[in-house]
Parts: sequence; structure tokens; C-alpha cells
Amino acid sequence: MIFLTLISSILMASLSVYQFKTAAKEYHEERLERRETAVKEHINYILNTTTYPLTTENLPLIFKDEIYKLADIHSLAINIYSLDGKLLKSSKASFTVDTILPPIPNYILKLVQSSMDKRYVDVQSIEGKKFRSSYTQIKDTKFKPLGILNLPYIPDDGFYERELRNFLISLGQVYSIMLIIAFVLAYFLSSYITKFLKSITDKITETRFNQKNEKIELEESSKEIALLVHAYNSMVEELEESASKLAQSEREQAWREMAKQVAHEIKNPLTPMRLTVQSFQRKFDPNDPEVKQKMSDYSNTLIQQIDTMSSVASAFSNFASMPAQQNETLNVVDVVQLTLDIFNEDYIEFQSDEKEIITIMDRTQLIRIVTNLVKNAIQAIPEHQTKKSVIVSVKKEGEQVLISVQDNGTGIETDNLNRIFEPKFTTKNSGMGLGLGIIKNIIENYNGTITFETASGKGTIFSVYLPIIKM
Repeated sequence: MIFLTLISSILMASLSVYQFKTAAKEYHEERLERRETAVKEHINYILNTTTYPLTTENLPLIFKDEIYKLADIHSLAINIYSLDGKLLKSSKASFTVDTILPPIPNYILKLVQSSMDKRYVDVQSIEGKKFRSSYTQIKDTKFKPLGILNLPYIPDDGFYERELRNFLISLGQVYSIMLIIAFVLAYFLSSYITKFLKSITDKITETRFNQKNEKIELEESSKEIALLVHAYNSMVEELEESASKLAQSEREQAWREMAKQVAHEIKNPLTPMRLTVQSFQRKFDPNDPEVKQKMSDYSNTLIQQIDTMSSVASAFSNFASMPAQQNETLNVVDVVQLTLDIFNEDYIEFQSDEKEIITIMDRTQLIRIVTNLVKNAIQAIPEHQTKKSVIVSVKKEGEQVLISVQDNGTGIETDNLNRIFEPKFTTKNSGMGLGLGIIKNIIENYNGTITFETASGKGTIFSVYLPIIKM
């Protein structure tokens, strides 16, 4: 906008200079022609009233005194030449004829003679200024050429130069004001556009694939900004749809992996149970004096394997069938603190700067999340470690509640970082590794996220972000 204003001002100034020069040129041409016409009419009057014969030789006599009157009346220098270009009479009477002016150049004589109106205007530049000099034939009453009238004309461009200078000054002032207005408008316009762009940029920066993204709502904006906002909102919708499909695909994959794991875990106790029964069939003897002891041993073996299968089934049931959410209004700070009371370890510490963070969610599932994370933190600390610490903190971050569980255990090995939430993955000697998979499922059902930071030999911090849901 400012660039266009500068270009237009330069073009306007250039056009104005050109128009002023053209107008000045036309003015001087017309003025010289008018003066020439007036002088010729006066000369014709003198020729008609003179008593001298109308010949070229008598022109100096005819205009002996009249030429000064003509020059004074018309405020012009007047020169009369013969037809061959020699000076006969000049209004500059104080000088001799030969030293005042040179004869008319031959090319001018030819141009005067060849022109339709027997007239020619010679234009010359001296020291940057243009001087005009008209040459026209003087004729007698019978239109016979007698001589050549020369009128030197020195144009005065002072008026036009002053007008041009004043115009350019005014034009400069007008465009200076326009430039200032353009700068002010550009500033406010850019601020107006930048405000919307910053809002859009902030939203795009906060956009994540693994979380709920909010759409942009702008009440007033330009058409281009509105199109950009519409494109972003469409992208958010597609992103949510893609995330939903990906989550569905991941869940299906997890179920397939879980089925394989459960099948494997069930097959393990079946083999010793089958061998035990087969051995009992082969070796059973009712008369054996130790038959009761052997029966007891066989029974204990089968019971142990049955208990193993039962634990596998229970773990799988807990993971597969999440109980229906019984949402209620609760204070997250109180629930987390009360949950820690079930642990006997004295090194568990609770921290919260808030006395209450009210939200709506299932109390049982919140307890399940905290219990599982704290249990994992306790188990991550070696038994022989002297100084043990588990810190559970609760705080509010925007429209989310952050629950973090920090331990000073051994940390998570680098090779296991990407597998920590896999349903069948575990680093313990016992269990199926379903705990973190279960709580991750609970958290995602509430549109929350769970992350962790770990350092080998220093410990791990699990962070749970849950949205604060209000009625």
C-alpha cells in the first residue's frame, strides 16, 4: 500500500511537470503569434499610409522613426531584413547596423520562402533557456514581398516555474499526509490481522495428535482469515477422526496380542495338570500305605495350577471389562490423599498446593489409577536401597488436573521405553503386565493422557493429565 502510494506520487509529479512545460510552450507560441500578427497589422497600416514608394530599398526610410514607435507600443525588439537576409532596420538604434545582428542564415530564408504562410519560428537554447525568433515576409498592398520581419522573443517562464514549484510543494504536502495516514492504517490493519493470526498460530502450536483439540471460533475476521480458520477446524475434525481410527486399530491389535498372551498363560498350567493326572492314573494303588499323602500332593499340584489359571482369568477380566463409569463430584486432592492411606510404607509423601480441585469422575477408577502407579513406584525401588522415596503430587494446570508419582528407584531401561504401556509387557518376575495398560485405558476414556520421564539409577516420574469436567 505504501509502495503504491509512493509510485503514484512520483507518477503524478512527473505528469504535472510535463503538463506545466507543455502548457508553457503552447502559451509562448500563441503569445508570439499574437504579437507578430499585431505588429504585421501595424506595419501594413504604415505601408498603406506612407508617401514613399513601396520598395525594399525604401524600407529603412519608411520605418526610420516608425520602428521605434512599433517597438515601444508592442514591447518587442523589431528587425527588418531584406529578402536576401541583410539587416535594413532595427529598433536598437544606438548601434550600427553591421554590429548589431548578423544576416539571416540561408536555411531560414529557404524555410520562410518554402512555407505556406511564408513564416518560420526558429528556436534555440542558450544556457539552458529556449529563445524564439519569428521570421515572416513583409508584403506591399499587392502582396509583393518587400522584406522580412524578425521578432526576437525571450520567453519569461518565471510565472510557470513559480506555479510549478507551488504545485509540487502542495503535492508533496498532500502525499506526505497520505503516507502518514497509510502508515497508521497499515499499522492498525497489520495489528488487526496479526491478532487473528496469533490466535490461529497458538492453536496450531497446541494441536496434538494424542489429545482433544479445540476448534477456533472467531466472531469477526476477514474472508481470508475465515477461510484459514475453516481449514484449521476441518483439519482438527480429520485429526480427531484419524486419532479415533488409530486408537481403534491399536485396541484391536492389543486385543489380538492379549488373546495370544492369555492363551499362552493358560497353556502353561495345563501341561503340569495333564502330567499330574496321567501320573496319578499310572501310579494309583489303593493298597499303597502312602496313598493319602500322594493324593494330597496330587491335589495341591492341581490346586496351584488352577489358582494360576484363575489369576490369569481375573487379570484378563479386569482389563477387558472396564466397569461402567459412576461419575460423581469429588475433590481430587482428598481422594488421592485417602488412597495413599492403604500403603504402609513410611517413605510415601503427598504434596499439593491446592486444598481442593473439584471435578466429576468415577472415584473407583481414580483410586485404581493412583494405586497402580504408587504400587509400581514402590516395586521400582530395590529392597536393599537405603534411602527410598515416593512423592505423589496433585496440582491444577489450566483446565486439567495433574497427578504425578515420582520414585527414586532404578528407572526404566532404554530398551523398554517404547513398550512400557503394552498390555503384555512387564519387567517383574510375576504378573501379566496389565496394570499400566489398564490405567492407560481408563485415562484415555476420560480424554486424558499419561506420560513419564525416567533416568537410569535416579528414578521415574509418571504424570497423569485429566480434564476437569464441570457440570
